[in-house]
Amino acid sequence: QVQLVESGGGLVQAGGSLRLSCVASGRTFSILSMGWVRQAPGKEREFVAGISWISLNTYYAESVKGRFTISRDNAPSTVYLQMNSLTPEDTAVYYCVGRRTSQPTGSIQYDYWGQGTQVTVSS
Repeated sequence: QVQLVESGGGLVQAGGSLRLSCVASGRTFSILSMGWVRQAPGKEREFVAGISWISLNTYYAESVKGRFTISRDNAPSTVYLQMNSLTPEDTAVYYCVGRRTSQPTGSIQYDYWGQGTQVTVSS
């Protein structure tokens, strides 16, 4: 199994920045890719960004392209989400996620989920 622990959420004013971190532990060798999924109040979960663990290819939802950057470190297995130019529409619980197999870009079919961290952007 893989455990994912997020940190870095909080309250920020519109236009501000936050950096989320996620540390993976356990059977991390099984991870093919990691990413971030968010869920706003009353809305479905949505893909935000993903990164392939070996190739380092990155993928973003259209709504965050140019504002968010996903990256990773290998020791320990950590993935980051740098969020700039935040808007109230970015308010959500952000989940760190990981998967063992390939899925279509934008899919939220992940094998591993963190507990989530709240990001609130005030106007």
